[in-house]
Amino acid sequence: MADGKPHILDRRDWASHPTLWKGRVEGQTLGTGATVLFYVAEDVGVGPKWHVHPYDEIFIIREGRALFTVGNERFECEAGQIVFGPAGVPHKFVNLGPGRLETTDIHVSDRWIQTDLPDPELD
Repeated sequence: MADGKPHILDRRDWASHPTLWKGRVEGQTLGTGATVLFYVAEDVGVGPKWHVHPYDEIFIIREGRALFTVGNERFECEAGQIVFGPAGVPHKFVNLGPGRLETTDIHVSDRWIQTDLPDPELD
């Protein structure tokens, strides 16, 4: 941390849902170079749309199964796996089910910067 001291966040500081691990904390609020997003998709076929970041992103699949598209590559992942997404490469993922998909997404940036793009699979 920038001030050399640990910081502890309470759930109310980052959560956007009362019980699910859903929400985010941007590193700039803590003086650090990492932003963490907690993502949940309860419905099959749901996930972030095609987008890109100017920094690397790390996806930790905590629960469920996902179909990732990173650049031109498509692959399935499941709980316990980690995906590395390089800076400047468009990506998306969807819940494959059955059940809920939960990820913890680490953005190697002090803030969340995302540019949504037209999805080449939908054109």
